[in-house]
Amino acid sequence: MEHQGLSTTMRRILLLINCLILAIGICGGPLMMRLYYVEGGSRVWFSSWLQTAGWPFTFIPLAILYFNRRKTEGINAKYYLITPRIFIASFIIGFVTGLDDFLYSWGGSKLPVSTSSLLLAAQLAFTAIGAFFIVKLKFTPYSINAVVLLTLGAVLLGVRSNGDRPEGVTSKAYIIGFMMTLLAAALYGVILPCIELIYLKAKQAITATLVLEIQMVMCFAATAFCTVGMIANNDFQAISREAKQFNLGEARYYTVVVWTTIIWQCFFVGVIGVIYCSSSLMSGVMIAVLLPVTEVLAVVFFRENFSGEKGLALFLSLWGFVSYFYGEFRQTKKLKNKSPKTEMATTHIESV
Repeated sequence: MEHQGLSTTMRRILLLINCLILAIGICGGPLMMRLYYVEGGSRVWFSSWLQTAGWPFTFIPLAILYFNRRKTEGINAKYYLITPRIFIASFIIGFVTGLDDFLYSWGGSKLPVSTSSLLLAAQLAFTAIGAFFIVKLKFTPYSINAVVLLTLGAVLLGVRSNGDRPEGVTSKAYIIGFMMTLLAAALYGVILPCIELIYLKAKQAITATLVLEIQMVMCFAATAFCTVGMIANNDFQAISREAKQFNLGEARYYTVVVWTTIIWQCFFVGVIGVIYCSSSLMSGVMIAVLLPVTEVLAVVFFRENFSGEKGLALFLSLWGFVSYFYGEFRQTKKLKNKSPKTEMATTHIESV
């Protein structure tokens, strides 16, 4: 993967920025979706649509990057960098993402917040397996330790939580929601390595512009998929009626809708940004490690109980997070130590 014009320091800065953007998305997205359902929302296709409907916001950074290129390249600056091959691959992945959004939203409408941790736990495991087979990612003892700890922490939150079946949800609906959640986890565990594969097979420099273009095409395709579902389910006609019946009022209904769109867009921008700066496994680790933060926020905003199991899960997740980054630090240090030796050997051969 070729990162055009990026030094190691700049890559780390970009990684930090993308991690912060991802944190906003992964912590705020599920809470906004929960708020929508708790206060009277019931349109699953609409909730799915909101997860990627913010794709037009991507035009803002793309426009800034374009005018920046115009300063250096003049009239020769291209309007877009994505090739037809990458466009098609991104569109297909986006279409699958739309299906994944629907599965996640359906599960979220039937399961309590604490049980949603099962999605994240399974997603991390599937991402690790998918990255191993799809992009041939090599595991280190530290990354394996991180995956195990983060998975244990998330599973503990789901299995040992006190969040029972929500009122009005039948046992059958609860089980179906549980299965859809796990299926969504498996699907997204494949999607992340596929995004990384696009970068690896791009045959061109991977720039911030190209990354944003890929993300925009994916979200557009996912939104188109969910739009078809909304039309088939008559969701567009039901929005105004649902807004009037919303517990927080009509104005706040639309406020929730707009902010849900913006926050979920942060999630998708953050995910592909982290993959760009690091790997798909890193994205999975970030999603898993932010799970306890989401749980704490759920306690604050929805007054859920913070049990001992949740405290233990927080500890395991932080331990896994530190383990992963310590492994990355050791790997970077090892490569730096090898570089001078390689350069000396090359110089010696050339002088001979």
